[in-house]
Parts: sequence; C-alpha cells; structure tokens
Amino acid sequence: MRRLVAALLLLWTVTGNAAASHSGKIDWQPWSDAVFERAARENRFVLLDLEAVWCHWCHVMDEVTYSDPKVVELIKSKYIPVRVDQDSRPDISRRYENYGWPATVVFNAEGGEIVKRRGYLAPPIMISMLEEIIVDPSPVKYGDNEPITKFADNALLSTKLRQSMERAFYETHDPKLGGMKQFQKFIDHDTAEYGLLRAGQGDKKAEEMTRRTLTAALKIMDPAWGGMYQYSTDSDWAHPHFEKIMAMQAEPMRLYALAYGQFRDPAYLKAVRDIHRYVTTFLQSPEGAFYVSQDADLVKGQHSEKYFALDDAARRKLGIPVVDKHRYARENGWMIHALATAYTVTGERVYLDDAQRAARWIMPNRSLAGGGFRHDEKDVAGPYLEDTLAISDAFLALYAATGEREWLARAAAGAGFIEQHFRGAQPGYVTSALRAGAKLQPKPTIDENIQLARFANMLHRYTGEARYRGMSDYALRMLVTEQVADSLITAPGILLAAFESANDPLHITIVGGKKDAAAVALFDAAIRYAAVYRRIEWWDKSEGNMPNPDVRYPQLPRAAAFICTDSTCSLPIFDATKIATEVARSVRPMAKN
Repeated sequence: MRRLVAALLLLWTVTGNAAASHSGKIDWQPWSDAVFERAARENRFVLLDLEAVWCHWCHVMDEVTYSDPKVVELIKSKYIPVRVDQDSRPDISRRYENYGWPATVVFNAEGGEIVKRRGYLAPPIMISMLEEIIVDPSPVKYGDNEPITKFADNALLSTKLRQSMERAFYETHDPKLGGMKQFQKFIDHDTAEYGLLRAGQGDKKAEEMTRRTLTAALKIMDPAWGGMYQYSTDSDWAHPHFEKIMAMQAEPMRLYALAYGQFRDPAYLKAVRDIHRYVTTFLQSPEGAFYVSQDADLVKGQHSEKYFALDDAARRKLGIPVVDKHRYARENGWMIHALATAYTVTGERVYLDDAQRAARWIMPNRSLAGGGFRHDEKDVAGPYLEDTLAISDAFLALYAATGEREWLARAAAGAGFIEQHFRGAQPGYVTSALRAGAKLQPKPTIDENIQLARFANMLHRYTGEARYRGMSDYALRMLVTEQVADSLITAPGILLAAFESANDPLHITIVGGKKDAAAVALFDAAIRYAAVYRRIEWWDKSEGNMPNPDVRYPQLPRAAAFICTDSTCSLPIFDATKIATEVARSVRPMAKN
C-alpha cells in the first residue's frame, strides 16, 4: 500500500511537470562497471535492456515502450539505461536467460538486483515499475537468488532425485501434440536426446514420445528456405515465431541425424538436409564459418507471417530479413558438432567438409593462448566458458567422425583451459572468468555444467585421464545437488549427464591402417551406428598406442572391428556389413544410474 500511494503521488508529479519536456530518445550505454560508478555518484539506478537482434518483441518494445514519452522521461530522471545484445555476452545472457527475450533487470548502484522482468513490457507496465522503484527500491526476492547451502558429496544422482526427474520426463510430455505441456512449442534438446537414449534401451514409451515431438516439430520448419523457426505459440505447432537462431538450427540438425540413424525415418533425414540447406544459404560466411541468426521481421517490429507464407522468389522481391553476421566461437562449435554428427549417420561428405572448414577458420581467428577461444573478433569481456566448451566438444565430435588424433588433442587443450579459467570455488564451473572488482561476479549455470559434465566424461573415456573424470564429477556435484535439481520442472539434461558418468559408452574400435580399404570400410560402418552415448575409435598402429589403451586387442593379419561392453568384447568382425548386427547382439540394455 505504501508503494501504491507513493507511486500515485509520483505519477502526478511526473505527468504534471515533466512529460511535456520529453526531449528525444534514450541514450543507451554499453554494459560496464563504470555505469555502476556513475549510478553511485548520481544516485541513480541501472536499467538493463537485454535484447536479441533477431527478436520481434525486442523490436516492438524499442519502438513502443522505449519511445513512450513518460518512459523516456522517467529513465532520464533516475536511471542509467544499458542495452546489451544477449548473443554478444554469454555471461549476462546465461545469467538472465529465464527472463527473456527481452529481459529487463534493474540494479542499485552496488550491483544488487531490484527487479527482473520477462518479455515485452507495455508502456503502462514499464511506467508503473520505474515509478515504484524510485519510491521504494527494496529488492524483490526471487528463488533463483537463493545460495546453495549444501552441495552433493559426490557425483552420483540419488535414487529419489532420479525417480522424480524420470517421472517429470514422462508427465511433462504433451501426449496429443508432442513437445512439452506449455504455451510455447519447440524441441527441448535435452528432453529429445534423453528420449533417444531411453528408446535405444528399449523404452517404447520414450520412443513414442520422442518421435511424436520430432515429427510434430517439422511443422515449424520453413517450407521455402529450410531451417527451423525458434518456436510456436498458442500451445500448438501452427503459430511460429520466425526468427532463426543458430541454437535452433544446430541442435535440431544433430537430433534429427541421431533420430534418423536410430529409426530410419526419411522425414528426419529430410529435416537434416533442409536445415543444412538453410544454414549454408543464409548463415555461412564465404570463409566457411557460421553467422549467428536471422531476424524474425522483414521490417523491425512488424509481424512477418504473410512474408514467410511466400515462396523463395516472392520473398526475395520484398527483401531478406537481416542476418547477424558476427561469427561467434560458441555458435560455430554448435554447428560443427551438428555437422560432424550428420556426417557420421548419413555418410554424406558435405557435412564433414563444412564442419572441418568452419573449424579450420575458427582456430586461427578465435583461439586464445592455452587452448581456449574468445567469443568474437574482439571481446569487451570474457573469456566465456561456452565458447571454449562448444568448440572443444565439436573437436571431440570431429575425432569420433574421423579418428584423427589432432581433434582429440585440441579437445584436451580446451579442457585444460576450462579447468584453469572457469572452475568455481564451489562445485560447478562458472560462466566467465573471474574479474576483480566486477559488480556481477560470474555464477555457474545448469545448462553449461550439464554440457561440461558430458564433455569431460567423454574426454575421460577417450583418453583414460582421471583429471577429466574429475572435471565431470565437479560439475555433476552441482547438478545432482537436491536444491539445484528440485528447482527444475524437468531435468533430462541432468539425467543424461548422470547416466553417462555412471555407465560405459557403446565402444567400437577399428584396428587397421588408415590407408587400408578394409579398415576404412569398417570405420565408416561403425560411425553409421547412431547412439546418443558412444565411443568410436580407430587404432592405426603406426600412430603408436591408443590414447586410452583400456582394452588389449589381438594382433591380426587384417583389419578388424571390436565391440566392447563394460564386461566383454566381441570376436573380431571383418565384414563391415555385419557391424550393426553384431552391435545389436553384443550390447545389452544399459543399466540405469
């Protein structure tokens, strides 16, 4: 009540004396610690507008809300306005990803959060919020600000948490339309991948759920240009938002490739090809690296439903929505991984060629000393965990696709950089390097630590080095902490990471020279066997010992493949056409964590 009365008084003051003096738009500042110093000197608040250059509602908010005279006047009177493109700053983006886009965050001069708001705010809502903060800047309490009081003692997921998460995996699925039971329909990557894992273990319900989602999501593929729109609203798949961002090209491509390998549905192979067609037409630079996104709007702030209903020629007559041509390491890592996976499943060389071309550009143009990667050509902050993590994970995917040890060595170098720069003081890895005196110190995020746990575990399996297992366990100790896991509606990514930590992957090794046609045929057949969790290696004895010699293979006069489980290895396989059959015979359903 105190806030309401005071806000009404302030509203009278502002409208009666200041609105008429509105003079121009907002002078947006870049994010820096200097804005907080200025806020302290001038007794102001810091208003962060965290936007995306491809985002329709960000454009609307800029055109409508941030052009409203009362909003402008309020901001000028008591706020320092800061605008950040969330794709350009993974540290800030990850911190507030549950509040956008756009996301609106107001801070006090000490860097403390007062209010966090999600999505488009119409002028009356924004005016009310700005006025109330001026009168009473008491912070709103949010559950995501609660510090973790006790971390898990080890990396094992408790039976209680696993059962709760598995129950949520099934219960949050929409049994009629696919996807999750929510207003926005899209492919949740971890949910789909966990479904593929369970389906591979013989879980028919998980297979049905996953196929329903992947098939339904084809409705938000662009029929003219290919590529996948970000999501659909109205709790169905018929109301797409038309932005195309790299995460929603790379991960669906990878998942459709895995699903095609697992189910042999030609619609999934077409999806892989359609996404690739879009990405190479619109988001691939002349040098082979990949751009970030394409805008949802042809004219910023105006819905483009009629435009995207047109065919290719009709669209081009009107123009092409803007492409964000930054070449971030993170986004390139995602696409390289997807392309490498598509190659292993389909055998279509174009995917591997595009993956390696992008990697060969990224290495000299985004690398840092010590094995890491910066985000952009020049970073105003950083380094950021996700850039080195995404690229290193991509290198591991290239190693699995080619058997070339260069990629394994580069992945290991990236892991070393991560351990040096991003290991948190408590379990988990933080989103960016610590900076002395920074108002917002980096925090660990769930998504990044899921990916790190899975990457480090896989690197441990390939190399046998305990330090990588230690990295995976350190990330998992955060993830399997009850306070963290219980904060999520569903957590299939944690289930994936915990399962992989506790179980050996499908392990196929080819023993034979890399110039031996028989060995080449065996390796090609081995990588075609799609599985979410697999370890594929090629031992050419001329290269020395295997990186992880945990299995002793016999000396044979000709190339052979071996399939190993946690307890046995197959007899040598000499015929490449029999690998899939022998895998099915040798591999028992994997144990649960």
